Amino acid sequence: MIAVILGTILGLLFGSRLPERVRDGVLAALGLFTLVLGIRMFLETSNALIVLAALLAGVILGEWLRIEDRIEALGNQLKNSFSRSFKNQDLSRFVEGFLAASILFCVGPMAILGSIQDGLTGDFSLLATKSVMDGFAALAFSSIMGIGVAFSSLVILIFQGGLSLLAFQVQNFFTPEMIAEMSAAGGVILIGIAISNILNIRKIRTGSFLPALLLAPLFVYLLNLFTGA
Repeated sequence: MIAVILGTILGLLFGSRLPERVRDGVLAALGLFTLVLGIRMFLETSNALIVLAALLAGVILGEWLRIEDRIEALGNQLKNSFSRSFKNQDLSRFVEGFLAASILFCVGPMAILGSIQDGLTGDFSLLATKSVMDGFAALAFSSIMGIGVAFSSLVILIFQGGLSLLAFQVQNFFTPEMIAEMSAAGGVILIGIAISNILNIRKIRTGSFLPALLLAPLFVYLLNLFTGA
């Protein structure tokens, strides 16, 4: 969380001094890396149908709960609340920066696996590594999308803290297969983020897919329960 804030500050202070071609190149590299990382995560699945079912059910549930709309509304509320304090800053992309950074930082493999590892074993090494990566990503994002990136740290704190707490409470429930399918679903969402929010190829309401991260391990559990595996 601190790394994201520091990265945003550096991005706001020095990002505008970088040539546009350099900033575009950094963002393209981040998008391509996210795309490849998402593909790599998806390939960890041992049952693609579970991932598909989780994504379909997840997006239906996400749209019903209006998750992306609520995240956007939160971003707008923060924008209105802090617009006076940052009146000299470019806030035109506040919501886009907040939404893109929140989803990108929260569904990455280190956010998921690191939080689970922290909750299950108390080992926070993955989360520490992730925070360094988030700092560099925040620098690139904030130079283009502005101060909204910094407020994604609130979502990171809630998401990672909540997931670690959940993992601690149900540490005897999660299996390697559940974690693999959760990561695979997260990989597909990462691909959507790369296409929609970073490379701007096609708009996808990626926030609505987030319930799939919880449904994937649930479907694994139900499948094993009914098949006796």
